[in-house]
Amino acid sequence: MSLTLSVLNGEYAVCQLPSGIPPPIWAFEGEFWSVTRAPGELSVVCAAANVPEGVKAQKGWAALRLHGPFEFTLTGILASLLNPLRDAGVGIFALSTFDTDYVLVPGARLGDAVSALRAVGHTVRD
Repeated sequence: MSLTLSVLNGEYAVCQLPSGIPPPIWAFEGEFWSVTRAPGELSVVCAAANVPEGVKAQKGWAALRLHGPFEFTLTGILASLLNPLRDAGVGIFALSTFDTDYVLVPGARLGDAVSALRAVGHTVRD
């Protein structure tokens, strides 16, 4: 399965906040963001520049967007990306929406990630 991806502009952060607080306003700013409440935590993915001092965050992520939409019945979409990234030693943070998937990779390893994905036949647009 050959997929097409695009690299989103900017640097992203993955943040962890206490589960009992409302999502902060800064979490909803920018072109790409995601807020997920789960038992025990509130996770935010957003532009790294939006994250205030003192927030538990890992910055320095680059975001890749798969060109969807994809039917829910399709299988192996993420695996076709994650396996080559694993083989290249590139860590990931994955997110999904109704139409598509996003894979965050360490910004310092974006070139390695793009090379690994292209080597298995995927198209990556800058």
